[in-house]
Amino acid sequence: MTTKMKAKADQMAAENQNIHSFSSDNTADYASDIQAILSHRHDLGWDYWTTPDKRLLKGSPFSAHGSALMLLELGMDPAEPILKAVADLFFDAWRPDGRFKLYPSGAIYPCHTAHAVSLLCAMGYAQDPRIRTTFQHLLDTRHSDGGWRCNKFSFGRGPETECSNPLPTLTVLNAYRYIDNKVQDGVFDVSELDLAVEFLLEHWRIRKPIGPCHYGMGTLFMQVEYPFGNYNLFQYVYVLSFYEKARKDERFLEALRALQGKLVDGRIVVERAVPKLAKLRFCEKGKKSALGTKRYGGIVKNIGVAPFPF
Repeated sequence: MTTKMKAKADQMAAENQNIHSFSSDNTADYASDIQAILSHRHDLGWDYWTTPDKRLLKGSPFSAHGSALMLLELGMDPAEPILKAVADLFFDAWRPDGRFKLYPSGAIYPCHTAHAVSLLCAMGYAQDPRIRTTFQHLLDTRHSDGGWRCNKFSFGRGPETECSNPLPTLTVLNAYRYIDNKVQDGVFDVSELDLAVEFLLEHWRIRKPIGPCHYGMGTLFMQVEYPFGNYNLFQYVYVLSFYEKARKDERFLEALRALQGKLVDGRIVVERAVPKLAKLRFCEKGKKSALGTKRYGGIVKNIGVAPFPF
C-alpha cells in the first residue's frame, strides 16, 4: 500500500469511528445507515460522492447532492467537515448571476440551481450573500405561470409543455421556506410566490404530465416516497404546508387527506423506495419510518392541528 493510499484509508477509518460522535440523537440510531452512505463517497472516482471533474448530481441516490441530503436527514450536523466539504463544492459551482453550474460542461438548467439552493439552505446557508443573489435570480426568472422551467423539450412540444416543471418549482419553494422577508437590500413578500403555489395546487386538478419534463400525478406520485427525491405526494404536501395560500386551499386539503389515508397507526409507511437504498433502515419499503413520520410531524405543525400522542 502506498503512503497516499494508507493516508486515505486512515482518514476513512477515523471518520467511521466518529459516526457515533455526531451531535444529533438520530445518528446513534442510524449509524449503520450513515456508514453505508459514507461507504459510497469514492464510488465515482474522486471524493465526496462526485467525479474528478465535479459532476455534483451524478450517481443518484449516492451523488454529492443526494448523499448530503440523506446525511442531514439522519441528523448529521452541517458543521461536520464532510458536509462542509460538500457545501464548498456546491459554492464552487455558484455563478455571480445566482445560477449553479453542477456539471463541467453543458447548459445550466433551472432545476440544477433549484437543487443546489435547496440543499445549501438545508445546510444553514440561507443568509449567505451568494444564496441571497440566487433567490433574487429565481424571482427574476419565473415563468409566466409563476413556476420554473427549462427550455429542453425531451418529450416534444405541446400545450402541456408550455407550463413550468412541477418538481423544480416545488424544490424552489422548499428553498424559500428557509428565508426571512428580506432578499438582498429589498423586502421579500411571500405573496410573490403565490402564483407558483397556485400552479402546483392546480396540478392536483390537472394530474396529467405537464412541463417540458412531463411531471404527472399518477400511480407513482401517489405512493409515499421517502426520503424525498422524486415528485411525490409526501414531498408535495410537506413543502406546500409551509405556505399559507396552500394551507387554506381545498386542493391542498385533498392532497393532505390522501396522505393521511396512508398512515398506519399515525406513522408514515414507505411505499416507494429507490432500490439502491433498500438496505437502509430509515427508509425500508413497507415499514413504518420514524424519520418519515417526523417529517409528517412538520406538516402537522404547519397546519396547526393537534400533535401526535407520542
